[in-house]
Amino acid sequence: MRRVIAGLMTAALAANAASPTVAGAQTMGGTATPTSAARTVAIPVGRCMNIGNTFESPQEAAWGGRALTDADLVIIATAGFNTIRLPVRWDTHAADTAPYTIDPAYLARIRHVVDIARVNNLNVILNSHHFAQIHEDPAAAAPRLAAFWRQIGAAFADLPRDNVWFELENEPHNNFNHRNLLATLTPALAEIRRTNPDRPVIIGGENWSGVDSLATLPLPDDPHIIPTFHYYEPFDFTHQGATWVDPSPPVGRSYGSDADRARLVADVQKVSDFVARTGLTPFMGETGAHTTVALDQRVQYHRAVREAFAPIGVDMCMWGYTNTFAFYDSAVGQWLPGMRAAIGLSER
Repeated sequence: MRRVIAGLMTAALAANAASPTVAGAQTMGGTATPTSAARTVAIPVGRCMNIGNTFESPQEAAWGGRALTDADLVIIATAGFNTIRLPVRWDTHAADTAPYTIDPAYLARIRHVVDIARVNNLNVILNSHHFAQIHEDPAAAAPRLAAFWRQIGAAFADLPRDNVWFELENEPHNNFNHRNLLATLTPALAEIRRTNPDRPVIIGGENWSGVDSLATLPLPDDPHIIPTFHYYEPFDFTHQGATWVDPSPPVGRSYGSDADRARLVADVQKVSDFVARTGLTPFMGETGAHTTVALDQRVQYHRAVREAFAPIGVDMCMWGYTNTFAFYDSAVGQWLPGMRAAIGLSER
């Protein structure tokens, strides 16, 4: 999820629009290379829940969330979800100097969560999230990201590649864009491949991995790369009242106008075009609407997004479990009414 100052986004969008990347090219270090014939074309994400405002904050649940319990994973699995996406901030739990050692206790905590998820038959997407340095100075931060993934890859190498997947870095933005995406991520991918030669690895594009990033998303010549995008459109609806956005979109904007429907159709077409060009079906790594939005409007939005993208095979990860974009009300121990049905799950 974006924790952004919105005023910075316009300049970033304009700068990145000039990116020289060729749409659809499979590249490594900026040189076009053939796409491997043995490519993993999809992963079975299914219905997916982000564990938001938990491990991606500087310390667990520091942003108004709460500590995750083993019971939470049972609740998610029992509700019918197939996958959790586990956003993790590694940099605040690792040394500042080489070899950038991750705190063993923190690594063990994340391993415990992944293991409990697997016990409950949940797939896991494990990522690097909110590594702020990489978005400001990608070249300088790349060795540290690679060191993180060297350790993460080794720590999780024994888990089945069919059910546990890695995502190199959440939502590239600011100075981290398509011009330097592969140069920045290639060292981390190489470290993963030392211990996980065929595990699916997920890559999202510039400008917070918005749907428009797919048009020029460069992918490495690796047969097990999975593309992703995030969908919070229209932003002035999904983020109304979000205090971390400046200026915050005003509360009261409803969803479902002719313009909203036309935009959704156009955005689905952008994904269809990417699939036609690359042969790869991306999944939606995040989508949601802030809890300041009326519940019936949130339900309407989630249903519309699901019904639009499902026919082209796009799986969706909801943001997020019990936080500012909540699906589950942990105070009363209940799922918010209508939200599961909106994404095609039973409410029983």
